[in-house]
Amino acid sequence: MAESKRGRVESIPKCQDTERHHHEKCRIIKTEEDLMKKIIQKNGELSLSTRAIHGNKLYAYTGPVSLPIYQTSTYRFENSEEAIRYAKGDPSVYVYTRYHNPTVHDVEEKLALMENAEAAALFSSGMAAISTAIMAVTKSGDEIVSTPALYGGTYRFFRDELPKQKIKVSYVDPRNLAGLSKLVSPRTTIVYFETPTNPTIDIVDIKELVMETRKAEKNTGRKILIMIDNTFASIMNQDPFAFGVDVIVESATKYLGGHSDIMAGAVMGTAEYVKQVKGLAKHYGGCADPFAAYLLFRSLKTFELRVAKQNENSFALAKALEKHPRINRVLHPGLPSHPMHHVAKKQMSGFGGMVTIEVKPSKKLAPVEAAVKVCDNLKIAINAMSLGGVETLVSIPVYSSHVFMKDEELKKHGVTPGMIRISVGVEGIHDLIADFEQALNGI
Repeated sequence: MAESKRGRVESIPKCQDTERHHHEKCRIIKTEEDLMKKIIQKNGELSLSTRAIHGNKLYAYTGPVSLPIYQTSTYRFENSEEAIRYAKGDPSVYVYTRYHNPTVHDVEEKLALMENAEAAALFSSGMAAISTAIMAVTKSGDEIVSTPALYGGTYRFFRDELPKQKIKVSYVDPRNLAGLSKLVSPRTTIVYFETPTNPTIDIVDIKELVMETRKAEKNTGRKILIMIDNTFASIMNQDPFAFGVDVIVESATKYLGGHSDIMAGAVMGTAEYVKQVKGLAKHYGGCADPFAAYLLFRSLKTFELRVAKQNENSFALAKALEKHPRINRVLHPGLPSHPMHHVAKKQMSGFGGMVTIEVKPSKKLAPVEAAVKVCDNLKIAINAMSLGGVETLVSIPVYSSHVFMKDEELKKHGVTPGMIRISVGVEGIHDLIADFEQALNGI
């Protein structure tokens, strides 16, 4: 990992040190990097949990075990030499938290290590991350090609906001990715997709999408950035960079945060690209708050433990719900009944914590009414519009992520009125199965 291009992480910034302290820190940083390389060479690539807990601080030093929260808007200078260094372009000089912050920087380094990226940028929300990541490399007249099944917020950004900038979005059928060649033009800057998709848990073949994009790229003579929203899978279950994807965007509010108590987003990619994204973030202003960054730092320590349990619980719940007579279908990539199970097995190391069910209507209840009653009957699972937390959450897509969409748009996304999206938590699985069974029996 340390030897690969994406595995490298920039040194800890020197902040407002004096020149003497600066030279001493450079010496320490060089020693830290050498030690880390020796550890990796001896033991192989560090585990995800080790990276999530320790980051690149694999050395002895005096300081706090937990990450300090630099809850400040601005930074004092020892003298004006530091202001001059900043004016000359020295990125290590801290001046303003909208530009950079030590707490945020530490978490960005850790995310980059976890995701096998050169660099990462932390944002105040997933949509701040997505919109800034896209606008960093697009301008008026450019084009984007996307798969159609998307998180509702992303889709609305594509549908309502990008046209105002004269940026066109076309949609490719994920079952016919060869169609990319007809949609990609010399103006195409990004191919964008999710897998698994929100909320239909559909699977897009990452390897095939990358291959078709690179083929189309040769025809246009222009570099195309392949960008994935990896929120539903997370790095625990899917490594998009291993398949040739260029950029990962993720809502860190979800599995990375995992406790339903922060708003955050992340962008991971090459150092050059992330520098562009951070430059634009200064103007768009969606930068991460230091306290939210600290809470994310805390959450990352248990990331692998939490997501492993959610993987286990979701699969057990999906198998149990498949047998219930009040359900039309259960969507979970780990089930052999999933139409893209064969692809999920190839590109995912785990199948994630999300399950979507489609309930059957009754004589008295229409599909959406039946879905509402199930959600209202639940005692343990919580009726709330989010995902990825330790508590099990349910939501009805036509009333939440895909609300106010026309019938043809819902059809394009694969969303039906009777769908319930379940974000499976870490509760006792027998309790969860019993809770859903009693809720379903009530319709």
